[in-house]
Amino acid sequence: MVVLENQQQVEALTPDIDAMMPLGKMVCVTAPGDEHDFVSRFFCPGEGVAEDPVTGSAHSMLIPYWSEKLGKTALQARQVSPRGGELRCELKGDRVLIGGQAALYLKGTVYLRSH
Repeated sequence: MVVLENQQQVEALTPDIDAMMPLGKMVCVTAPGDEHDFVSRFFCPGEGVAEDPVTGSAHSMLIPYWSEKLGKTALQARQVSPRGGELRCELKGDRVLIGGQAALYLKGTVYLRSH
């Protein structure tokens, strides 16, 4: 996780994905937000995805960090990728709750064989 000073720095990032490969599979960048408690971007060069538009799993580490830093458990976040999205976040003990708008991506049926 890379913490920058402000939202504008996070928004202005133009990462060189090839150069990021040695850093590992995933890189999360975050900063305090202007209209949200914090903002983030999530890059996944090692997974073949340059940038994930909105990443719930990344927020599972961001929420405890920002909760402690800001001294509050209910947070508003925005992932400032080109598509972007807003998340409602809450830290409850050792668990994180994440909510927001979602779009149906895939629907299907799984059939299991009986033994």
